[in-house]
Amino acid sequence: MTCMRVTVAAMAGSLLGATLLGGAALAQGADCSSIQKTLTERKDIVGKVNAASQGKKAKITAAAACTLFTKLQANGTEGLKWISANKDWCSIPDSFVEGFKADHGRVSTLKTKVCQAAVQQAAMEKKARAMAAQQQQGGGGGGLLGGPGLTGSFRVPQGAL
Repeated sequence: MTCMRVTVAAMAGSLLGATLLGGAALAQGADCSSIQKTLTERKDIVGKVNAASQGKKAKITAAAACTLFTKLQANGTEGLKWISANKDWCSIPDSFVEGFKADHGRVSTLKTKVCQAAVQQAAMEKKARAMAAQQQQGGGGGGLLGGPGLTGSFRVPQGAL
């Protein structure tokens, strides 16, 4: 999660630059201002990711993080599509385009990792529930270390000890 905090902070910084550049594009024409909606949505999603990953009491499940990163990746895909179509018309600097592409690549990588963790977590929880249900039904697990336990009879030695 520490790596995600650093990456999210970097994305938030680049997002601020994106918002400022979007404001410059706003003055150039009505069509150039349409990216503002995408950038605002991106800023909101990054804010949610930051809020969920910061603080001692802030906990986010892998499934919830996967959902947020999926939205962020879809937003980035939409933004890249718009930027590539309107780069020349709206005079978008190459540095902004490259930064946005790099952020999108990092988001895609993080999304893959987070969603894989969510799948693994769900599988582990399912396995734990199945084992708990099996134990409740008396299907084993009675031993000290979770094994089948001792069975059979044990004879006490006869005679003087």
